[in-house]
Amino acid sequence: MKSKDILLLLKMVSLEQSSHANEPHQYSVRALAQATGISKSELNQALNRCIHVGLVARDRHTNLPRVNRRALLGFLREGIKYVFPASLGPVVRGIPTAFAAPTLVGKVMSAGDLLPVWPDAKATDMGQGVEPLCKAVPAAAAQDEKLYKLLALVDAIRLGRPREAKVASDMLKQEFSV
Repeated sequence: MKSKDILLLLKMVSLEQSSHANEPHQYSVRALAQATGISKSELNQALNRCIHVGLVARDRHTNLPRVNRRALLGFLREGIKYVFPASLGPVVRGIPTAFAAPTLVGKVMSAGDLLPVWPDAKATDMGQGVEPLCKAVPAAAAQDEKLYKLLALVDAIRLGRPREAKVASDMLKQEFSV
């Protein structure tokens, strides 16, 4: 697994939820590449890795890739902080994430005054830098509010505070509808 795989899976979940219930969820590699900042060849490799480990399966009727949300949720709840750990770095300008992101504001309290942020020189918020899952995360999150929400929840789990991780995990479960 690579961190780009997680970005791809969360984008696919976002796309599945934004499409109509009766329409098949189709992903063009070109559209996914533009939406995630991951090259087409890397996307194909990521999709194959996700299929291999059971986080994606082909739909029996359409043969289109579908995220195994239950498996992904289990991995995010139990493994993400060990495979892709996060820590707070120096103070930087950036995009709020984890408990500082809009989705978690007011749901958990911070132990410190500084917000966790993904470094971004164009952003207006200041806080402690958190290295995103991959360098494409801030740009991808800026294009898709639902994806931003999912990535921020994953960061709350990655930062490892038990209460925040539990709240974020429960919110992910609701978002994934599992």
